[in-house]
Amino acid sequence: MTIQLLALAIFVGVFAVSAWRNAHLGVLMFAAASGVGLGLAGMPIDDIIDGFPIDILVLLVGVTYFFGIAHANGTIDRIIEVTLAKVGHRTVLLPLVFFLLTAVISAMGSPLGGLVMAPIGMMVADRRAIDPMLMALSIGTGLSAGAFAPTSLFGIVTYGTAHQAGIELNPFVLFVVALVVNLVLLVAAYVLFGGLKLVHRNAVAERAVALSAEDRLITVGGGRNVPRGGGTSPELPSETERNPFTPNQIVTVMAMVGLIGAVIGMSLAGMDPDIGVLAFALGAVLTLVDPQSGNKAIPRIDWSTVLLVGGIITFVGVLDKLGSVDLLGEFAGHIGVPLLSALFICLVAGLVSAFASTTGMLAALVPLALPLVAAGGIPGWALMCALGVCASIVDVSPFSTVGATLVATTVDEAQRPRMTRLLMRWGLSMVAIGPVLLVGALVLPGTVL
Repeated sequence: MTIQLLALAIFVGVFAVSAWRNAHLGVLMFAAASGVGLGLAGMPIDDIIDGFPIDILVLLVGVTYFFGIAHANGTIDRIIEVTLAKVGHRTVLLPLVFFLLTAVISAMGSPLGGLVMAPIGMMVADRRAIDPMLMALSIGTGLSAGAFAPTSLFGIVTYGTAHQAGIELNPFVLFVVALVVNLVLLVAAYVLFGGLKLVHRNAVAERAVALSAEDRLITVGGGRNVPRGGGTSPELPSETERNPFTPNQIVTVMAMVGLIGAVIGMSLAGMDPDIGVLAFALGAVLTLVDPQSGNKAIPRIDWSTVLLVGGIITFVGVLDKLGSVDLLGEFAGHIGVPLLSALFICLVAGLVSAFASTTGMLAALVPLALPLVAAGGIPGWALMCALGVCASIVDVSPFSTVGATLVATTVDEAQRPRMTRLLMRWGLSMVAIGPVLLVGALVLPGTVL
């Protein structure tokens, strides 16, 4: 038991040293895994390296490369422009629009890619007199929802690790759970931070537009000149609408739809689609169509995350062979009530993730939660969903990358102390609220049945 506890202490210590020295966690974890495996477990180096998750690497590289091409050739920016043009004066829809746009971008491989919407959203919020806290939470919840898509990092790590352990977790079930939870949080943000006022303002604006249109109709019918004040005539298309998608962008959109359709179709057919291989194949087609964008997309491959996930999972593999994972399972079993064990591990996931890497927490805690599932009494898919979402919904904390970016992009500097305070309250409240709601909604029914 001493060796197992020492290995666990080293595992936790590497997290602390990484945060203290601001060093790459994955690199430190891989080196530490090699040291622990050779020194404490007497494992051959081949067995240690064998724990590196090649299948997850293929997923991450393929997906981030494919969507890197979509960024490089301007397809993503174009989709955003068209969407915002369609919204027009309907301010009440903007938080939902930014939720959806951020979710779509976050679903394209790297969740933090959704942060490109932060400066745009916060600027729009300032111009349209939307509470910046509402816009920040719209972007934050959208990022969390999209991150659990089958094509994105949190989803890949969660269901990929679960599948490696033999837990049946449908990636679309994971995505739907994350989407529903974050939509509920968005509704709460609407109620708490001025969304109802936007509804009233939207009704007033709709009446003003109707009266303006009626006034123009009367003016034209009376034979007088149509006044130019009040903006562009509705008969004239906007600049965004006049600029069509380029041929390369049209092909990219078709490839994006094809990737999503293939994943959904193969899943419905009972097949297990390899999203990474599909993304590589479609990325190769796009590279042949537009080699310049293909070359620009190579630096967008998320190698940092590949190292992060790979290093942590390699160390967890060493812990598993040492028996440390089984030791944790025994400890969780000593709690006596499986439901309390599930609640405890979700609380830990949320609390640590509010201050550290969510990806790192998922890569570490999903494997460590497996003994709890193996002990029986808890549905594996439910615990995996609850654990993943609990680690993600706290990311708007100003101590994390997402929250810090939302504060930094708030246009009115006088609002930034308020944003820091409110985002901290929201993020830390999710540490407690998330596990209670998710364990109660997902895990509890499975334990009762």
